[in-house]
Amino acid sequence: TFKGTDFTYDCIVIGAGVQGSFTAYQLTKNNKKTLLLEQFALPHTRGSSHGQTRIIRKAYKQDFYTHMMEESYELWAQLERETGIQLYRQTGLLLMGPKNSQNYQDLKNSLQRNKVPMVLLTRDNFSQHIPNMKLIEGHEALVDITAGVLYADRALRSVQFQKLGGVIRDKEMVTNISPGPVVTVSTNAGVYRAKSVVITAGPWANKLLTNTGLQLPLQVVKINVCYWKEKVPGLYSMQQRFPCFILTEGEESSEDIYGLPSNEYPGLVKICYHMGSETDPDQRDKQTDKSDIDILQHCIRHCLPGLIPEPAVVESCMYTLTPDRHFVLDCHPTYSNIVIGAGFSGHGFKFGPVIGKLLSELTVGQVPTYDLSPFRITRFNTKTKSAL
Repeated sequence: TFKGTDFTYDCIVIGAGVQGSFTAYQLTKNNKKTLLLEQFALPHTRGSSHGQTRIIRKAYKQDFYTHMMEESYELWAQLERETGIQLYRQTGLLLMGPKNSQNYQDLKNSLQRNKVPMVLLTRDNFSQHIPNMKLIEGHEALVDITAGVLYADRALRSVQFQKLGGVIRDKEMVTNISPGPVVTVSTNAGVYRAKSVVITAGPWANKLLTNTGLQLPLQVVKINVCYWKEKVPGLYSMQQRFPCFILTEGEESSEDIYGLPSNEYPGLVKICYHMGSETDPDQRDKQTDKSDIDILQHCIRHCLPGLIPEPAVVESCMYTLTPDRHFVLDCHPTYSNIVIGAGFSGHGFKFGPVIGKLLSELTVGQVPTYDLSPFRITRFNTKTKSAL
């Protein structure tokens, strides 16, 4: 047994994706001796934080997300100033959806209610504002002006290298977590002890939580990240002021279709379906479902005439979904010194700086900056059994 003072670190963060990296960054900034563990060699493409770009937006149905994003924009800007690296580019976000769609109307009402700068488009002026794109008959459109592109891999690199004295160990897979007043974390390379542990392990969250007697209702899906070739190079580029876009639903699609201007690969536009098929994160290459690509091809033929409706590149990413698609930001129900950030459901990257701040507040026992009731574990009726 260890005495209460026998520990090596104040905190161990498991998982060096965007949420874990920002959590370790915040803890280190607050003078906590912090270890960040990552099972793969950094940088890697096996989780949910890789790739060059993500959309950043305030357009959310729920006010709590819109309010969190207000601070997130400020924190991204602060990181840009600290590192001297551009992490955000304003392009605007085009939102489209059927006039009678509850989803679309909720987003529109939220933007108006929260006074987010926006432009409502009509059928008549749509093509003036958004060339090379067609608005589907019976659909409405608006632009969230402050939205844009986050340079994801750059952001991850800059926050990981801004560790201010924290320790990152990659290629170390956690094999066991022993709860207690001092938490013992074993990896394939060593044993570490800390006063508290933060689990931000994405698709591997439940695997790690097994050691603590807790399982969350998380579903892991593999997303096909598709890139489509421009018929004329640059047609859908930022230089041509083409925005990010979200189509809330269509004839064939019940989930969002989203896209970003051509940027990562010259002449290719990233357009994806916001859902995938269930997968095991350690065997995700076995999941080869491509039904979402049919939906995307239909959308591209109807809405984006300047693209060849055949994906030029297909990469993959994983989403870890909660039943209500809201995050998990909470302390373990049995062990309050184990903090969990999970279930980011394919829309968490843009919140990285705020989530890092919230998870570090939970770790050091501060009152969180935001009301975390939408993110509590208790909403799931999860049964916990003692891990001892």
